[in-house]
Amino acid sequence: MTTSDPGWVHLITGGFPPGSLAGHDHDYARLRLLGLLAERDIPASVANDFADLEKWLPVSRLLITYVAGPYPDAGQCDALGRWLEGGGHWVGLHGTSGGRAERVEGTRQRRSVKTEHHALLGSRFLTHPPICRIRVDVTDPDHPLTQGLGGSFEVEDEPYFIELQDPASTRVLLTADYGADGFSPAIGTLYPSDTSLLPDGRTRVIGYTRAVGDGGVAYFTLGHCHNPAIRAARAPDPADSTPLTFHGAWESDAFPALLRNAIGWGLGT
Repeated sequence: MTTSDPGWVHLITGGFPPGSLAGHDHDYARLRLLGLLAERDIPASVANDFADLEKWLPVSRLLITYVAGPYPDAGQCDALGRWLEGGGHWVGLHGTSGGRAERVEGTRQRRSVKTEHHALLGSRFLTHPPICRIRVDVTDPDHPLTQGLGGSFEVEDEPYFIELQDPASTRVLLTADYGADGFSPAIGTLYPSDTSLLPDGRTRVIGYTRAVGDGGVAYFTLGHCHNPAIRAARAPDPADSTPLTFHGAWESDAFPALLRNAIGWGLGT
């Protein structure tokens, strides 16, 4: 599948089920991403999920996704894979590595189910402990996606645990050692072991890229945001001191710089 407009971007931001915020301020993320595209006069189409993905891929050079729940089904993954093989680029953010979850007997929590889109994206979300301050280490400072980020930077965000699907084809760009904050009771209950850990037993990948034919995928775990309405819908937790309005990494210097790099990488500029 080829692209007919070298500058068109398709942006997907939304939760599941349709109309649900799913714990995230998608309006904020959508506006920030559109603002970054507008800085360079880049035209964009916008969707809330992947339902009409096959309509927009042929006219798009870059796909950006910030979602909490929606994921491409098998047919959409097939179309997306062909588009990537033909030169398209996909930048996935935050909850893009999630998707369908299943109930686990004996617990109220859900476990992520591995589907076709995880293989295409290159990772699967497992869990995350509470929001904390994260030191992000830039492991590949010479890559176009990490230009200007220095050797490391700090942000407040959700410390994601993601399981790489094909480490051999993955170029790791960002990692983090969560230290004492890197504990989740989901490990050992929902998941038998912590498959997000690298061989050193401490470090986790939070940003990478992988080639797919003539195109490629880049994924970054960063970017959680929420507003008071979203927090009000949660059960009260006296130990949770997170502000009712949280923009975290979006308000740092490093994350917008990373996103600008990602847009340039995706459009080949």
